[in-house]
Amino acid sequence: MFRFLVAALYQFTPLEDFEDLRDPLKAYCTARNVRGSLLLASEGINGTICGPEAGVRDVLAHLRADPRLAGLAHKESWTDRHVYKRMKVRLKQEIVRLAVDGIDPTEVVGTYVKPEDWNALIEDPDVVVIDTRNDYEYAFGTFEGAVNPKTQSFRDFPAWAENAKELTQKPKVAMFCTGGIRCEKATSLLKRSGFDEVYHLEGGILNYLETVPEDKSRWKGECFVFDDRVSVDHNLQPRWGAWIPEEARHVINEDTDYDAD
Repeated sequence: MFRFLVAALYQFTPLEDFEDLRDPLKAYCTARNVRGSLLLASEGINGTICGPEAGVRDVLAHLRADPRLAGLAHKESWTDRHVYKRMKVRLKQEIVRLAVDGIDPTEVVGTYVKPEDWNALIEDPDVVVIDTRNDYEYAFGTFEGAVNPKTQSFRDFPAWAENAKELTQKPKVAMFCTGGIRCEKATSLLKRSGFDEVYHLEGGILNYLETVPEDKSRWKGECFVFDDRVSVDHNLQPRWGAWIPEEARHVINEDTDYDAD
C-alpha cells in the first residue's frame, strides 16, 4: 500500500510579500512531515511536495486559504517512500526561469487543451508539436512526432524559438511540459512574438498520463520528474532510476536536489 502522496503544484498570481511567506510555509510543511521543493516569487508559486496524505492535503488547504492562491492547481501521484530528503522553500526572481521581460501568463497565454482533446490536436497535420522541456527530459520519453529544441535550460528556449524553422512551417503550434508551468510561459512568449494559434497541454504530461488510458496514449517512454523517483511510467508509478538514458546521466545522481519543473 502506498504511504505517501506526491503533489505537483503551481499558480501564477501576484505575491508581493513572497519573501515573508517563506519561513512560515517551510515550518508548516516540516511540522507535518511534508518535504519537497517550493519556489516563491512575485509572480506566484511552483513546486512539488511529498508526505503522508493528511499532511500534504493540510498544506494544500493552507496554501489555498490565501485568497491569491485559492485557484491553486495540483496533480497527484503515490509512492511507498518519501521522494525528497528535506523541505526547501526558495525565493526566486521567477517561479520558472525564462529570463525575458514582460512575459506574464496572467495577461497573455496560449489556448489550454484538455488531455482528452490532446491526441486530436497533435494528429492535426497543420500542427507542429514542441516539447518545451530540456534535452535530458526528452530522452526519457515524449509524444510521438514532438520536436526537441535540445535545450539544457528553460532559459535557452527563447533563443531557440527566435530562430526555429519548425515554428514557421505550420500554422498551429502545440506545446507541452511536465506539469504545465513552462508551457504557460512558452505560449505567452510566442503570443507576444506574433504567433496566433498557440496551444498547450493543460496540466502537462502528468495530467495526460493520469487522464488518458495507456492503450489510447500517444506518449512514448517515461516522464522525468524532479525528485528521487527520477521518472514515472504511464501509470504514474515511480521508476526510481531503473532506466536512465545516457543523455540524462550527467544530471542524475543520488545526492541531487532537483529544482521544481
